[in-house]
Amino acid sequence: YDSTMSTDNDELAASQTPGYRVGEKKTLDEYNNLDATDESLNRWKASLGLGKAAGTSDDTRKVIILQLALEVAGRPDVVLDLSSKESLENVKNTPFVIKEGVEYQMKVKFRIQHDVVCGLKYLQVVKRKGIRVDKTEEMIGSYGPSEEPYEKKFMLEEAPSGMFARGRYEAKSKFVDDDNHTHVEWSWLFDIKKDWD
Repeated sequence: YDSTMSTDNDELAASQTPGYRVGEKKTLDEYNNLDATDESLNRWKASLGLGKAAGTSDDTRKVIILQLALEVAGRPDVVLDLSSKESLENVKNTPFVIKEGVEYQMKVKFRIQHDVVCGLKYLQVVKRKGIRVDKTEEMIGSYGPSEEPYEKKFMLEEAPSGMFARGRYEAKSKFVDDDNHTHVEWSWLFDIKKDWD
């Protein structure tokens, strides 16, 4: 955990890279019609899964976060269901336990529908007793529509340990893209304990 304490108002803002300019937004058709003779461009378009405008007209979301999970070696994943408004409400009120000092890896499972999403990022701020103790920013990438879900694993992390680290933590998370559009935002709780119980 980052030991620097902060109470910034823009806690869940993505960092800006100096000199980086967001590319011009294109529709799915425009991407499909880009120079068909450019082999590297065609490979990039194929990696985005272009050509499949997956999704139903009654669900206008472009990014559907199905779940966020904590993967710990030798244990079942701790899974947060984020697929609906109801499940987002449930995680807000259902804390889970992380054993102190354990190494874990977060992973997200998501679907993209209707259009290409560029520069999808995961942002997270963790507070203890109202004071910020950690901020995470993880680049997920650019994806095209697909019926099959994507999965992205984050960097390996270590839970804090020691008597002063134990207790209740509050987290706020969101998924945002290059256009600074927030696709999903929610709050959740977890407890750092001496053991898993």
